[in-house]
Amino acid sequence: MDVKPTIDGLDDAIAAAAFRRLVKHLQHRHDAQNIELMGLAGFCRNCLADWIRDAGFEGDKDAARALIHGMPFGDWKAAYQSEATPEQIARMEESLKKNAPGH
Repeated sequence: MDVKPTIDGLDDAIAAAAFRRLVKHLQHRHDAQNIELMGLAGFCRNCLADWIRDAGFEGDKDAARALIHGMPFGDWKAAYQSEATPEQIARMEESLKKNAPGH
């Protein structure tokens, strides 16, 4: 009998290592714009910052964003974020409709 693994059964140390790798990857890939991530996957770096706060991170929104972006969000935004196009915004809105409740 095959048992289907679930994400909730994943060891916390393994999950934490994978999360850190994801964050480091996003910190390196500044070319992957938040609006593009939202349009494709329904989440972005800012969502990750919100999620760590939801999980118990005691810092405020700015501290959480700095942790995920690897620098203060205002600095990241000034250096790497481009203006969203109407097409990107439309893709993001359609993508967000696919998210599960609470995400």
